[in-house]
Amino acid sequence: MSNEITLSQSAAKRIAEIMANEPAGSMLRIAVNGGGCSGFQYDYQIVQTREDDDLVLEREGAIVLVDPISQQYMQGAEIDFADELIGASFKINNPMAKAGCGCGTSFSI
Repeated sequence: MSNEITLSQSAAKRIAEIMANEPAGSMLRIAVNGGGCSGFQYDYQIVQTREDDDLVLEREGAIVLVDPISQQYMQGAEIDFADELIGASFKINNPMAKAGCGCGTSFSI
């Protein structure tokens, strides 16, 4: 299993669509924070600046940033976007997550 964090084509496409409506240079920051019903939760923010130690994922015009602490909790994860009958949302397929909540926004390790 690779420890690399990846960005799916569908997620890159959707992020690029969202950023097209934001100021030039906007990027998506994904972080792992304590909280949620399972212990950790993902936080998504549109930002204008990157830090020197950020992991930078670039694909199809989309730029995603992940800070070093969050990277520890996302090793081998794929950032994906699912457009399903029940709704469209970003999903992080994280092999480190041992359990998740029913709403899909938090996880435990």
